[in-house]
Amino acid sequence: MTKEEEAALGLELATKRQEHSDLDAAIETLTASHIADRMLIQRLKKRKLALKDRIVQIENILLPDIIA
Repeated sequence: MTKEEEAALGLELATKRQEHSDLDAAIETLTASHIADRMLIQRLKKRKLALKDRIVQIENILLPDIIA
């Protein structure tokens, strides 16, 4: 992997982590408001889960397990 590819993945990782955190805060706020649409909350949770999957995927690329 080139340094450029590694840097691009690092930037994507940081972006996905921030988006995941933002979604988490939005879900908590909407849930606490008791006014939010349940379908909206479900869609946000699905998006959050997809982000988490991508974060793990990127982390595995950048920091592969080394079997000793």
